[in-house]
Amino acid sequence: MSRAVACRFVLLLLAALWGLVSSAQAQAQGDAVVQQQKLNRVYQLLERLYVDDVEMAPLVESAITAMLEELDPHSAYLGAEEMKGVQASFDGEFSGIGVEFSLLRDTIVVANTIAGGPAEQVGVLPNDRIVRIDTLDAVGMRMGDVPRYLRGERGTKVGIDVMRHGVAGQLHFVITRDRIPLNTVDAAYMPAEGIGYIKINRFGRTTMTEFLEAFHGFDRCEGLIVDLRGNGGGLLEQAILLAEFLLPRGSTIVSTEGRAVTPTSFEARGGEKFRGNLVVLIDESSASASEIVSGAVQDWDRGVIVGRPSFGKGLVQRQIPLGDGSTVRITIARYHTPSGRVIQRPYENGKRREYYLDHLRRYDDRVRDSLDAGAPLYETLRSHRTVRGGGGITPDVIVAEDTTGVTNYYAELVRRGVVNEFVLSSLDARRAELERLYPDFETFAAQFEPDEAMLDELVTLGCGRGVPYDDAQYIESKSFIRLHLKALLGQRLYGVGAFYRVMNEGRPGSYSRALEILSDWETQGRLLLDIRN
Repeated sequence: MSRAVACRFVLLLLAALWGLVSSAQAQAQGDAVVQQQKLNRVYQLLERLYVDDVEMAPLVESAITAMLEELDPHSAYLGAEEMKGVQASFDGEFSGIGVEFSLLRDTIVVANTIAGGPAEQVGVLPNDRIVRIDTLDAVGMRMGDVPRYLRGERGTKVGIDVMRHGVAGQLHFVITRDRIPLNTVDAAYMPAEGIGYIKINRFGRTTMTEFLEAFHGFDRCEGLIVDLRGNGGGLLEQAILLAEFLLPRGSTIVSTEGRAVTPTSFEARGGEKFRGNLVVLIDESSASASEIVSGAVQDWDRGVIVGRPSFGKGLVQRQIPLGDGSTVRITIARYHTPSGRVIQRPYENGKRREYYLDHLRRYDDRVRDSLDAGAPLYETLRSHRTVRGGGGITPDVIVAEDTTGVTNYYAELVRRGVVNEFVLSSLDARRAELERLYPDFETFAAQFEPDEAMLDELVTLGCGRGVPYDDAQYIESKSFIRLHLKALLGQRLYGVGAFYRVMNEGRPGSYSRALEILSDWETQGRLLLDIRN
């Protein structure tokens, strides 16, 4: 065959292939148009012919939700109201009066006022019972409805009537709404000389600002615990900034790949760096952005990961507004750690219930062992240690959850709101005394313990609320009850950070193991990371 004939043959073959591809693409596009027309046709038929008047918006929302539920577990539709709450969480602020509240049976109770916030400035106090909001009777109001009435545009006013222990009648306050921060750093302190601890509850727009403010408040921090337990993720950009602070310049943090998007890789840039010893805490609720940070730290042998295997959410969602305040989140790519591990654990499209049930059973030791046996193996990038793939991040040091003292009896006291009610009533009766005896958290932590009289009050209240006393389970739970009550009272008196500090220091587990590793880094930390130089 001559070269000219061969060239013509190749060109004809390419043309034929191109024709087939174009035909397939045209057919696919045609099918998509047909399906869209079908949806539009059903909408028009319902609107025009259905026997009764039809409110179409809920039907459309249900149809969108049903379509997305046939796909992966994380593609989702968010209505306009739901989206407002999500956006406030990401933005790290909202406009309101500045109170944390809980619902005690049918009454809104102020748990805490935000320091410097509008409610505190006019004299609202923790434990005040809100009985009226403007002209609305607030008694019996549903938990989900409360923010709708307390929040509003900055500068607008809202009136509330409260009942206060020891004060006759109702107190009336007019409060001007203002910007209220939603902090993402729950706790930051130094549990030992040279060791800092920072807990991040989610990645919002202010996370790195809060983190650096906490870090710079430490005196000579040579070892750092970053607690990502319970952190379900959030904004990727903030996770990248945290990873940049922890990793050397040029280190790959995470990469993405998907059918319709360009592969992307994120690398640590210059700027301020923490170069000390590092432990990151994770658990089964650590997901997405938390797994990006912990996966990068592990793959670069930068720090020790301690806790329990993470959730395994490694799908990238693009959030697309639909014009009416609602939003659709569509999965467009998958995350890969620097060593190439896929963060997302396996799933089947359309089987969300099975996906979340599988999440629960993965943390049964026997199931986890069987899953680990078939997991793909990877190497870390510095020490070439073996790490497991297959979804989620498996810690370098696995610490089983400590359930000592968590009996069915105490769980029922918590579930029925008895513990919360008891804490509120205790503060009503004892706040002045507690504040006098324990003027700061350090004094409270060192000296306060719930006494027998307090425990007896809790048991009596439980019986009155339909939780029968169980002597054997009470004895088993007694130490944990003391600790939990102390943490809850500390939270109401000194802020949310006090809760985590009391619980961390009162329970053996991941936190104490992290302290042990950092306190003996040359022996334990370097050995776990297989650092030989």
